[in-house]
Amino acid sequence: MSALEWFAHKPLGGGIFWIQERFYESGNRANIWLVRGSQRDVVIDAGLGLRSLPDYLRDAGLLAPAEGAGPRPLLAVATHVHFDHSGGLQHFEEVAVHSAEAAALLHGDNYEAVTWLSDREVARPPRPGWSARQFRVPPVRPSRLLQEGDVINLGDRQLTVMHMPGHSRGSICLHDKDRKILFSGDVVYDGSMIDWLPYSRISDYVASCQRLMELVDRGLVEKVLPGHFNIFGAERLYRLASNYISQAGVCHKISTFAMRSIASIALRVANSRISSQ
Repeated sequence: MSALEWFAHKPLGGGIFWIQERFYESGNRANIWLVRGSQRDVVIDAGLGLRSLPDYLRDAGLLAPAEGAGPRPLLAVATHVHFDHSGGLQHFEEVAVHSAEAAALLHGDNYEAVTWLSDREVARPPRPGWSARQFRVPPVRPSRLLQEGDVINLGDRQLTVMHMPGHSRGSICLHDKDRKILFSGDVVYDGSMIDWLPYSRISDYVASCQRLMELVDRGLVEKVLPGHFNIFGAERLYRLASNYISQAGVCHKISTFAMRSIASIALRVANSRISSQ
């Protein structure tokens, strides 16, 4: 299967494209965002990596040429290293990730990447003989380590890094302040917020949700482009963040601890099998 078959995209205007993996039919299917600037293009998250995303961008005509020969520089930014967002980073020459998760990406740590892919989630295999048992996030050496407050300069637009741990320890949002757009990764999306994975932390998540609410209160966000599911606005962002805070009590912490323990055991078993193959 070619990259053109595997991916599909939708232009949103303003130099933003929404890209998805057509045959990965799962609630874990991540949104991929291409943001084009006057001097640099950025891909926010990279999907599973079963087909080459840069090949798709080129073949679909989504990479505008620079002044002179060749395309503009292309940077892939991982909002975090979970497998559904980071598997495709292997196909990019320039990769950026928050420093807290750089070691996991460098060493191909599929425990921290929470790798659990099944055959039933992939409607059409990317190549003959492919099996989900073979899948793992390969080691990738980041070319740029991100920190809170860093700015990714695209020329005519700037994306500010907001370190928002909780879902994972290196989770980030990217904030286009001028356009009041927030690329939120898995920090928040229109669904249940997951805080029971390895390196999830409820207290961090509460603090991140408080920051999200402050963005709305200050009128700094009007549109959220999340890591999963559909785009939503400021009112929904505020409600999702405030609901999480209100539910993060003692009972939630106890149930989350139990779920994290089960998930950790399952991931260690699954990844030990992958390593031994």
